[in-house]
Amino acid sequence: VQLQASGGGLVQAGGSLRLSCAASGPIFSIYALGWFRQAPGKEREFVATISWDDGATYYADSMKGRFTISRDSAKNTVYLQMNSLKPEDTAIYYCAASRFTGWATMPYEYDYWGQGTQVTVSS
Repeated sequence: VQLQASGGGLVQAGGSLRLSCAASGPIFSIYALGWFRQAPGKEREFVATISWDDGATYYADSMKGRFTISRDSAKNTVYLQMNSLKPEDTAIYYCAASRFTGWATMPYEYDYWGQGTQVTVSS
């Protein structure tokens, strides 16, 4: 499975961005796709995940309300809509695919990773 993330950029605090993650290859083997982020000097942090089959979603508590994960099965693409962005949201955002059949929130539960896309929020 190959994952291509895009949509990052520079945005002012309070603004919005939508990240995309296009999946290709044997995605029938995938149970869920998720988003993580990693800020400089910090560990990779779980953001949200979505079931590829039925679209059910799960969020990190700190991401609820501002971030929305969705998918377009016809395009094999997962999105992360980010609203009311804050400077502390600045990070590299990674999409990942998991064959784990539960709610995968840890990096080791994901089998495939995209290359990451930089999000920078200025104050």
